[in-house]
Amino acid sequence: MARYLMLKHYKMAPEYMDYTPMDQWTPAEVDAHVKYMNDFAERLKETGEFVDSQALSPEGTFVRSDGKGRPPVTDGPFPETKDLIAGWMVIDVDDYDRALELAGELSAAPGAGGEPIREWLELRPFLGESPVVTE
Repeated sequence: MARYLMLKHYKMAPEYMDYTPMDQWTPAEVDAHVKYMNDFAERLKETGEFVDSQALSPEGTFVRSDGKGRPPVTDGPFPETKDLIAGWMVIDVDDYDRALELAGELSAAPGAGGEPIREWLELRPFLGESPVVTE
């Protein structure tokens, strides 16, 4: 078994985001999206492939140490994860192909008008796990 992290994003570059952003969805569309995510997680719990998932608030602060006895520095000159990462799911699957299959399915969650959003997800193996690509 191999563990993978699937990262969902709030915003992407326009050339990669060909769906209406969630902050422009109706409450019913948001509810349908969340239901899809919950149903997806429940199915993976039944197969033993689900590890954990969380939706993240867009609120957050970037923090680093500024040295002993000095206050931490917050919010630097970089893109912040609070603007990027909407949530994540950890899966434990037999192989890389199964991880790709599940990421593709998760990418099809409904958005505005109930249409699949086909969002790009970041699929990353946990350190120590190497994906094996077969053709």
